[in-house]
Amino acid sequence: MSARKIIIDTDPGQDDAVAILLALASPEEIEVLGITAVAGNVPLALTAKNARIVCELAGRPDVPVYAGCDAPLSRPLVTAEHVHGKTGLDGPKLPDPAMELQPQHAVAFLIETLRRAPAGTVTLCPLGPLTNIARAFQEAPDIIPRVREVVLMGGAYFEVGNITPAAEFNIYVDPEAADIVFKSGVPLVVMPLDVTHGALVTKARNDAFRALGTPVGLAVAEMTDFFERFDKEKYGSAGAPLHDPTVIAYLIRPELFSGRYINVEIETRSPLTLGMTVADWWRVTDRRPNAMFMGDVVAEAFFSLLTERLGRL
Repeated sequence: MSARKIIIDTDPGQDDAVAILLALASPEEIEVLGITAVAGNVPLALTAKNARIVCELAGRPDVPVYAGCDAPLSRPLVTAEHVHGKTGLDGPKLPDPAMELQPQHAVAFLIETLRRAPAGTVTLCPLGPLTNIARAFQEAPDIIPRVREVVLMGGAYFEVGNITPAAEFNIYVDPEAADIVFKSGVPLVVMPLDVTHGALVTKARNDAFRALGTPVGLAVAEMTDFFERFDKEKYGSAGAPLHDPTVIAYLIRPELFSGRYINVEIETRSPLTLGMTVADWWRVTDRRPNAMFMGDVVAEAFFSLLTERLGRL
């Protein structure tokens, strides 16, 4: 089988960085057509910079990076420096990127790429707020049926929120954008907190990254050293969940994940539950299913895959 063509839409973020590295380390399964940056974990100037830093860390300065939306569709931007640090990639000391940012806006790149490619051949992989994807769908609704699939990290069901009691961060930052994407009719696969909190970077797993003895392995270990302090304190867990790499791992080994095809609605009005992914896991309504909502991951196999692939870079 030929490699799946994808566009990574991202707001790096340490876990976003690991997801990008996993994709770039897997050319047999994945062809990265481009990376589009969005404001989220940190402001846009930093997410666009961080995406290029990660491409250079992987030895792939040929991958084009595009800057997209610097704010949600209709709300002030909420960021997460309290988790990711002031740069978004706190932890390792990585040089500023030499590669240039592409002059085209990310939304224009998304529209142009989907119109040019044969229908059903490009998968969109959002790892942050869905602002760029929603804006592209708004401006060019003709591209929606051309998308092969949207595989995203966001939302929660049993775990519920990590930024409010009810909402996961990526969806909360731009719930209106998420609402557009979830109602678009595009094929959707969702990696919620219920999956990612089953993929914790324990000490042994982080030691395995460090033991690779490469700049990539060391950088990932140092990112996780920084990243995990927040989750250990908040959840009392054995390590930090690696949220975003689950998206890329699904493209490589979908059998590692299990879930249900259900209806998922996005709360956009309630101050109490704004950004909640209202997932009809038990199918108690007659609402039409619109998303494959994952519920579990085989964690050991996930980390074995991740460590093996990072060792290629």
